[in-house]
Amino acid sequence: MFTGIIKAKGLIGAIEKRGGDVRLRVTTPELPWSEYEVGDSIAVNGVCLTAVRLLDTGFDTDVSVETLDVTTLKQLTVGDAVNLEPALRVGDALGGHLVSGHVDGIGRMTAREDDARSIRMTFEVPGELSRYVARKGSICVDGVSLTINEVSGNTFGLNIIPHTAEVTTMGAYEAGTAVNIEVDLLARYIERMLGSDAGGLSIDFLREHGYA
Repeated sequence: MFTGIIKAKGLIGAIEKRGGDVRLRVTTPELPWSEYEVGDSIAVNGVCLTAVRLLDTGFDTDVSVETLDVTTLKQLTVGDAVNLEPALRVGDALGGHLVSGHVDGIGRMTAREDDARSIRMTFEVPGELSRYVARKGSICVDGVSLTINEVSGNTFGLNIIPHTAEVTTMGAYEAGTAVNIEVDLLARYIERMLGSDAGGLSIDFLREHGYA
């Protein structure tokens, strides 16, 4: 489990093809690698991966065919920057929102403009994900926990503050950049409950109590 607060930016140091899938090497001097163990989970651009080898300045990880098919990791090249977040430990602060590291789909940035010192970005998501996107709700973009400003159809807008632009890869995004999207876990659970015998839970109940 993760929280969408990026701990470091890393670089792709190597990409090794292995029988249809790949092994990635990710490096950064910004994390205390001696504190981690083989088998630990580390999110790379929002994708939960397992460290199979630890190095002094990074780790190796295997990426399955399924993960390559449903995320942007297949587009990575050596030297690309990525967002990194090790899995939560007991007692860690929940600074963003609960994130599983299981990507729901690939989105694309469609517009970018300066807004004072911040950056306004607009993203498009696959149509089947749009029902999980709500104004002032949470969303995870390339592993970054963000609050949605506005929604229109299958697009949504975000405000990226200077700190986020600096410490994540988002500052370099351009129109057309593909990103990993994970929708809010709560939205998925609510949909599941509304589609079953929810013991009186309904959309009218949620509206009455300020949840919809």
